[in-house]
Order: sequence, then C-alpha cells, then structure tokens
Amino acid sequence: MRSRLFLKIYLTLLASLAAVAIASAAFVWLGQDEDDSSWQSQRARFVATLIPPDMDRRSVEETLQRFSKGLGADIAVYDPQGKLIANAGRPLPPDAVDGSWPHGRGRFHTMVTALPDGRTVAVRMAPPFRPSGRNPLAYLALIAGVIGLAAYPVVRHLTRRLERLRAGVDAWGTGDFVARVPDEGSDEVAAVAKSFNKAADHVERLIKSHRALLANASHELRSPLARLRMAIDLYEQAPDDNRKEEIVRNLAELDTLVEEILLASRLDHIERLDALEPIDLLALVSEEGARNGVDVTGVAAIVRGDVRLLGRLVRNLMQNALRHGRPPVTATVSRAGGTVELRVRDHGPGIPENESTRIFEPFYRPSGRGEASGGWGLGLALVRQIAERHGGAVRYQAPSDGGACFVVSLPAYQ
Repeated sequence: MRSRLFLKIYLTLLASLAAVAIASAAFVWLGQDEDDSSWQSQRARFVATLIPPDMDRRSVEETLQRFSKGLGADIAVYDPQGKLIANAGRPLPPDAVDGSWPHGRGRFHTMVTALPDGRTVAVRMAPPFRPSGRNPLAYLALIAGVIGLAAYPVVRHLTRRLERLRAGVDAWGTGDFVARVPDEGSDEVAAVAKSFNKAADHVERLIKSHRALLANASHELRSPLARLRMAIDLYEQAPDDNRKEEIVRNLAELDTLVEEILLASRLDHIERLDALEPIDLLALVSEEGARNGVDVTGVAAIVRGDVRLLGRLVRNLMQNALRHGRPPVTATVSRAGGTVELRVRDHGPGIPENESTRIFEPFYRPSGRGEASGGWGLGLALVRQIAERHGGAVRYQAPSDGGACFVVSLPAYQ
C-alpha cells in the first residue's frame, strides 16, 4: 500500500503537469486561431490578385484551368449573388459556397474564400491548401504522460527513503536505541538521516554512561553508607568523639561522591561551557597546592575557562596523588607555544602500562586492589571531562625513576 506522502507528492506532480499542459494548449490554441485568421486574410488578397475583378471571364477560366491542373483541384468562382462565374475540374456541389472552411468528407478537403470585392472562390482538393492542423493538447498530454511515468520511480525512491527514516525513528522511539537509518546520498534526506544517526549515537552513549554511572555509584555508595550506619549505631550505644568524627568523615565522603556524580552527569549533557574567563593557572594551582600541602612550581600562564571546574580538576589530581601515591607530591605549570601544561606527580608505585588509559574510566578499580583499598572513583574521569570541555586533554606518564605523573594540556589564552 502506498504511503500518503508518496500519493501527495506524486499527485501534486501530476496535477502540476496537467495544469501546465492545459495552459500551454490554450495558449497555443488561441495563437492558432489568430494564425488561421491571418492566413485566411492573406489567402483572400492572394486570390484576388490572381483573378482581379476587371478580368474577363475567359481569362478567369484559363487561370482556373492552370491552377486546377497544377494542384489537382476542383475550383469555382461565384459572383456576390452566388451565381457561378467560372470553374475548372469537376463541378462542385451547389451548396459549396455556403460551406465553412474546412469543409469536406473523406480524403477531400474543401475551402471557401470570400474575396474583398464580394466574389467567392471554392476549392476542393486532396491535400489542404493551408498549414496542417495539429492538436497541441494531444502532444502536451503525451509529454505530460511521459514525464509522469518517468517521475514515478524518482518520487517512489524519495518517499521510500523517507519511510525508512520514519521506521528508524519509530523503532528508536520505542526503546531500540541501537536502531539507525541508512544515510547514503548527499541530499537533504541523507542530511536528516545523518543528523538522526549522530543524535542517536550521542543519546546511546549518554544512556550507557548513565547506566554505568548509576550501577557503579550505587556500589560505591554502599561502603560509606554501611560504615555510617554502623558508626551511628555505635555512637547511640556509647557516644564517643572518635565515632562522631567517623560519622562526619563518612558524611563528607558521601557528600563528595554525590557532588561528583551530579557534576559528571552535567558535563555529559553539555558540549561547550558558558561564562568562560581568563584564569592564571599558576595562581589557581598554587592556591589548591597550599590547601592540600602540595609543592607548586612553574611559570604564569593564562588559560580561558571556568574557574570552578578548573579548580576541581587541579584538586582531584592532587587528592588522587595524595591518596594513591606517596610523597613528595609536586605540581608544575609550564607553557610551550600555544599550550599550557599542568603536571602533577607523586612517588608511589605507579600504574601498570596496560591500565594507563582505563584509569580515566568512572569508578575503575585497578587489578590487585581489594574492596578496602578502593578504586579511582570519579576523580580522574572528571579530570578528563573538564579538560575536554576546555578544549584540552589529559594523559598519564610513567616517570623513569618511578611514581605516577598526570599531564593536563590546555589551550593558552592569547
């Protein structure tokens, strides 16, 4: 069954062709009537010149005989009262002068011409003595029909692609998030299909990311919640300052984890940051270093970004080094051309080379680490997200003398 869109497009095309054909036929037909009138007027003057009114009857008959033999026609001339003056060839019917042009039956054609002086000339001949008559509407209808047939597969191909696009969108809308539509071609339909596939890929990645984030976050929340519940139970039985500090510490851990989850979710939904401003990265790193007890060196370098997010990036790198590495922990800001680099290094056991890229995944737990030692949580994952939203990147380097070093590259603000 044809789709309604196909019928609308194809019927609109056929209606447009029909309208153009009818309008063109009317224009040609009116123009043909004007041509016929002009031809009849010229023909009358031509005949009147050949047989002028003052020509005697004998001369008229001789002229008619020459035309009759040359054209193979029957010719007769009548006076203004309809009386026969002269004729050549076979006699014409008595009512020939009363006929209208064209007049005749079968293979003969009769034309009647009224001369300016009142006389009338009637001619009967096989071929018409005038431009051959053609029906322009028939030719235009034929052309419209051919165009309509040729347009059928084109319109059908176009609407079939739209139907496939609709089917893909419907499938995606019912929950089949891996559904995609064919995007071959370079026209508008292909552009819409490519845009849909791009948006579907983005949404699918977000859904997978959020599912993984929810699963990992629920797992990570269990430990501090269990510790918090136990600490509260113990504190109710025997209030103690150490148990109170444990409650406060677990609450702070929960607060930090929830804040990181919300921030990671927000960064997943944006591609560009708003309210960017020039920031002295060395000053920002020095402030965080003083807060976390990390030595900071380097040169002043200006970057353009969100001061809160960049502060979170620096803080996460320092706290990650303090938690998973060993002192001394250092931070260095340098500039090379149009790039500003921040290096945060510790002197701990380092990270195996085969895990140097996976450590930026949310809640990744390296091999050999138990539940008690924990994983990287969302700290490094947020570092990567923040760096990418600022047009930069983060990578891990293994120093030759041991330890771990994380390098963040950001575009310098000119």
